[in-house]
Amino acid sequence: MFLETVEPRAPKPPDPSQLYAALDLGTNSCRMLIAQPKGSQFHVVDSFSKSVQLGAGLEASGCLSRASMGRTVQALRVCRKKLQKHNVQRMRLIATEACRRAQNSRDFIRMVKREAGLSLEIIKPEEEARLAVISCAPLVSTRTEQLLVVDIGGGSTELVWIDLSNVPRIDRPRAIMRLHAGFKPTQSPFPHAHVVDWISVPLGVATLKDQFSDVKDDSARFALMSCFFEENLAAFAPYDKIQARKGFQIIGTSGTVTTVAASHLGLRRYDRNKVDGLRMSSDQIDAVIRDYLSLGEKGRQRDPRIGRDRQSLIMSGSAILQALLRVWPTDHLSVADRGLREGLLYAQMSADGVLEDGPY
Repeated sequence: MFLETVEPRAPKPPDPSQLYAALDLGTNSCRMLIAQPKGSQFHVVDSFSKSVQLGAGLEASGCLSRASMGRTVQALRVCRKKLQKHNVQRMRLIATEACRRAQNSRDFIRMVKREAGLSLEIIKPEEEARLAVISCAPLVSTRTEQLLVVDIGGGSTELVWIDLSNVPRIDRPRAIMRLHAGFKPTQSPFPHAHVVDWISVPLGVATLKDQFSDVKDDSARFALMSCFFEENLAAFAPYDKIQARKGFQIIGTSGTVTTVAASHLGLRRYDRNKVDGLRMSSDQIDAVIRDYLSLGEKGRQRDPRIGRDRQSLIMSGSAILQALLRVWPTDHLSVADRGLREGLLYAQMSADGVLEDGPY
């Protein structure tokens, strides 16, 4: 008697009608996710991430350089091939601070359409802040009453302060997700999260670094960057209010925050599963930053926890992070390895009603 060999079936390709794409073109990086809804979350089918440094030289010239535009178009061509491969029909392709500020951004958008076949949309700071917030909904604790979401980008930093004290505990993550429709409360039978204030500071890891590039001393440059960023928070309503640590949560979403978390864990190889959702105290973060300063520039370049692509920007990002924690110390900074792409996906899927209204 012979046993018939049964070949394992190839995985069924995802249904193109269920696929969504989100592309985020920032000051430093071009990132894209292709995903399909799954329960109250989504399953990633394909992804792309590349450092293109679109904003290189923007601080000095006010324009996107020919070289940076060329690098970016090459990356966007790869994205277009992935979109075509999966036959994605539902997508949002956005650009942020570098394109908002550049004098020649319209020429660049036309260049992208002509040479990469993609239509980029330059979004306003409020939408960028909103997308960062809803991407972090799964990380919101049911015990959180006051929430600060911080998105440290390449060209800007968005802060959103949200009061959840009037929302039933079990509904707090869902209340954050409902902000995809806007920061102002809408007619809804559900309890809403109250956005106390939000701000987009035109300083990110690249722009802050460029502003102090003439300061040669490493420690002095770091101190100046941190103090300068704090000065730019003065217009943010909660700036002068003392916040109790109990019931207060900060969620940080950026390469800076994930790198600091990886350093805290001593990871020589980055592991998203260990970093995303990790909670750190102000004291733990401060210890990592002090370690970065003690290493000096050459030491940071050799440190595998930081990575070559992050080492030139990690101190400006750390200066922003230190300024925030100096104003609002916390035992509960949640690290989010997620951002605008995830926010774009959640917003599209929520608007289409394809996500289950379940626990996050």
